Amino acid sequence: MKSRKINKIRMRETLVSYAFLLPAMLFFIIFVLVPMGMGVVTSFFRYNMKGMTFTGLSNYTTMFADPVWQKSLVNTLLLVVGSVPITVLFALFVAAMTYEKNPVTRSFFRCVFFLPVVTGTVAVTVVWKWIYDPLNGILNWLLKSMDVIDKNIMWTGDKKFALWAILIILITTSVGQPIILYIASLGNVPKDYVEAAQVDGANDFQVFWKIKWPSLLPTTLYIVVITTINSFQCFSLIQLLTSGGPNYRTTTIMYYLYETAFKKFEYGYANAMGVILALIIGFISFVQFKALGSDVEY
Repeated sequence: MKSRKINKIRMRETLVSYAFLLPAMLFFIIFVLVPMGMGVVTSFFRYNMKGMTFTGLSNYTTMFADPVWQKSLVNTLLLVVGSVPITVLFALFVAAMTYEKNPVTRSFFRCVFFLPVVTGTVAVTVVWKWIYDPLNGILNWLLKSMDVIDKNIMWTGDKKFALWAILIILITTSVGQPIILYIASLGNVPKDYVEAAQVDGANDFQVFWKIKWPSLLPTTLYIVVITTINSFQCFSLIQLLTSGGPNYRTTTIMYYLYETAFKKFEYGYANAMGVILALIIGFISFVQFKALGSDVEY
């Protein structure tokens, strides 16, 4: 009798747990899994406002031969390669320097660097648009006053500078969360180990590399993966600042996907781009887990 009651209680608790999970599971299935499945399926169709026609792999073959897609892929990879290492290294440097300060100073720097994260993308873009303004922008004024440049530069309109201008904004808006995470992770490093290493004569670099860095590896892995994914999905900055120009110099895969789907109404072709983008992100994340995750201890 006692075992039956225990089994009934366990069954009731299990049912209650699944009942609480049911709304979230339904939301995930309806708004995530189903659209993902439809995107994969429709990528094999010529899908537009007129209807759907099965075309097999033609969307994929067209995409790999598309010069605009090739250019958008190169631009996206440049943003990822440029932003991820700088973001991680800068966040680690700032966190290491800030952690040694008093609590008030530490909170001030955390607030300053995290402010762009909580600020709306439109507001941040408006500020940067004023900074990059070719006529009245503060960046041109500052560089001219320092005799770095002779005449105003169209930072987002010149193909030589446009992508780098986007990269700078991407870094400044991506570095806040990693700094907060690194500061929190540094607080979990055992102080006894640090003090013991210092007593044994280890310098600051040796203490960091041998004691602190192994404890920061799980956080570093998370930051690298998330920053990579966010860089691949760069869209709003492009849409608000350059619309992919000049001459597709700042067009990313996400922006070209949006343009193909909602301006050209070629949904099947756009979904094919989305599938390839997901595969690229998945492959790079797998490599990152293999490269950084082998030494991670949870």
